[in-house]
Amino acid sequence: MAITKPVPQRTDDRGEPAKPREPAEPDAEGRHLSSPLLLTILMIALVLLQSPIRGALAAPVMQSWTTVFVAVMVQALPFLVLGVLLSAAIAVFVPPSFFARALPARPALAVPVASAAGAVLPGCECASVPVAGALVRRGVTPAAALAFLLSAPAINPIVLTATAVAFPGNPEMVLARLVASLLVACAMGWLWLRLGRTDWLKPPDRPSHDGQSRGEAFWGSVRHDVMHAGGFLVIGAMAAATLKAVAPESWLRAAADNPVLAVLALAVLAVVLSICSEADAFVAASLSQFSLTARLTFLVVGPMIDLKLFAMQAGTFGRAFALRFAPATFALAVLVSVLTGWVIL
Repeated sequence: MAITKPVPQRTDDRGEPAKPREPAEPDAEGRHLSSPLLLTILMIALVLLQSPIRGALAAPVMQSWTTVFVAVMVQALPFLVLGVLLSAAIAVFVPPSFFARALPARPALAVPVASAAGAVLPGCECASVPVAGALVRRGVTPAAALAFLLSAPAINPIVLTATAVAFPGNPEMVLARLVASLLVACAMGWLWLRLGRTDWLKPPDRPSHDGQSRGEAFWGSVRHDVMHAGGFLVIGAMAAATLKAVAPESWLRAAADNPVLAVLALAVLAVVLSICSEADAFVAASLSQFSLTARLTFLVVGPMIDLKLFAMQAGTFGRAFALRFAPATFALAVLVSVLTGWVIL
């Protein structure tokens, strides 16, 4: 019978059992392609495929797509940049306590005042959510803060000016957007006073710019809004161009000819596209086959509830709040848009 000798145990300098050695990880460069290599491969592919690419871009459908995309971007980009700069300046340099002092003590009166105060925040919906959270944190009644959240992205001067530029032949669209957005904001604020519960609203976290100088906070806010709003603008412009160039005219005509279907289609499209409110008027203007009322619904719904707003509201005020607030806002925005369009447009 063979006798096996015990394997001597490795010890460290202090005489304690040494920890087993972990296998060395492979070199990261061996597992991942470097950026210069990817760029080189992309350039070689473009050179080799330049003839098919040139032929595809020369197709009428691609020329139509490019024309609509560039037109929407060129028209909307100046308003987007101006709105981002102004909203960052107000969010950083104007203390949230200013809004709390300016509102009436009675919640029922504070709601319409807060809705009208949305005109002093010339930014997109990305800026209104953190400001509304700051108002709640400073003791403003939630109904007034929520009314401000809904109205600010839709009735501020930048958005209304962009709407006037996008609809030069229909100046009544500016009034219709202003009236409908204010009505929805006030109605949702009063609805929260009537039916809202405190356990649905999670106290907002502290602002992320604590500990930074005002300059750092300003440029951080600008970078955040440009990346988010600019990205959604590109997606919206691409979607509008695709819808204009690729979708069969018969489909669009069928949806546009049915008043109910047209309103619902553009309301859902506003939620899915999640376009910044400073640029959505130009996308709506490009959907010329739809009625003005349907496009008004697109302009009222988008700044109040879309996919990015739902995520931001859930992160700021809690999922229980967003799951109740978003559907109610959507339904009320569609209803008020139709009624306002019937009266004004």
